[in-house]
Amino acid sequence: MRDDLPPETVPRLHIVKLCVGAESVEDLESWQRARAAEALATGRDPRPIHVTRMWPRREDEILSSGGSLYWVIKGVVLARQRIEEMQEVDRGDGVRRCALVLDPEIVRTQPAPRRPFQGWRYLSPEAAPGDLSSPGGAPAGDLPPELARALADLGVR
Repeated sequence: MRDDLPPETVPRLHIVKLCVGAESVEDLESWQRARAAEALATGRDPRPIHVTRMWPRREDEILSSGGSLYWVIKGVVLARQRIEEMQEVDRGDGVRRCALVLDPEIVRTQPAPRRPFQGWRYLSPEAAPGDLSSPGGAPAGDLPPELARALADLGVR
């Protein structure tokens, strides 16, 4: 993927996934910081990973386009992380798993309601919520997930 092109000129295929157990984006950030510290302490790669049982068949499309993993927190898409690579994980049970290796930067997105689902789903560029930033370029969107969902339901983002 070419980083010098505006994001809207590169069609990106993404993945959307429920962030089970997180109450907020801050919970996700905290959990990932703790895992990174553990990984560094044991000499492993500190980048965040998310292991899933199903391997994306459209892996090349996701990786070559700079696709992201969009996180659904309490029924609302609130953040994303770029997928840097996919690695095979062997837990000794004969099941091939996919580790989505993520960019450590968590980018807040415009709140977008999402119904519950199992596993993950592909997310087209047209359906992906835009990044959220304040006028100064600093992250915004510190709304509680319930309020973000209510505003998204009303069409106010």
